[in-house]
Amino acid sequence: MSTTPSAPATSSDAAELPTLSLVELSCRRGERLLFKGVNLEVRPGSVWWLRGRNGRGKTSLLRLACGLAAPESGRVLWGGVAVRRAERYAQQRIYIGHANALKEDLTVTESLRFLAHLHGRAHDAASLDAALARVGMASRRDAPVRTLSQGQRRRAALARLALERTAGLWILDEPYDALDVDGIACVDGLLHEHLARRGSVLLTSHLPPGAGAPKMTEFDLDRFAR
Repeated sequence: MSTTPSAPATSSDAAELPTLSLVELSCRRGERLLFKGVNLEVRPGSVWWLRGRNGRGKTSLLRLACGLAAPESGRVLWGGVAVRRAERYAQQRIYIGHANALKEDLTVTESLRFLAHLHGRAHDAASLDAALARVGMASRRDAPVRTLSQGQRRRAALARLALERTAGLWILDEPYDALDVDGIACVDGLLHEHLARRGSVLLTSHLPPGAGAPKMTEFDLDRFAR
């Protein structure tokens, strides 16, 4: 798996990425209130590491931040506008959940092409091949997803990040899960490049950041548990 950073595409006159704001956010699952009163601002050029015990609602909070679920109370804002009404929010944020969102009967390349097309990213053969090579999946590009190991599935899903060339918001649920040492180093490299573009990141991880990871600010969800 390659860990050599490629030069990020930048624009001197590009507008600053908006800030993701979670304001007095509460979340309920069934009859249980998972957390209440969460306030967090994810600014351009920052990485927030969301921590918490199992069942505290980390994945639920990420889904709220994506606009994929509605909070019990509070607001999720993108540049001061509710995410479900914010112009271009869906195009500026990438969500990679704990499930890899890969289609079992497609090949690795076909799955990545589908995801890239869905989000309006480059999906020509050269771009897809380069992204898969970056995450160490070049030799498996024609393999059906159903034949991949868990680690290979995670790499294939993370190839989506290697297609990015502009600043955006990355919301990542356990991006290091099932990866070996080389895979972890590759994720760290992708994060460093993203921050150099003034992108922003909100992620969960059961493991503390390693020596090669960018500086992350911790946010402990246990403090808001109910």
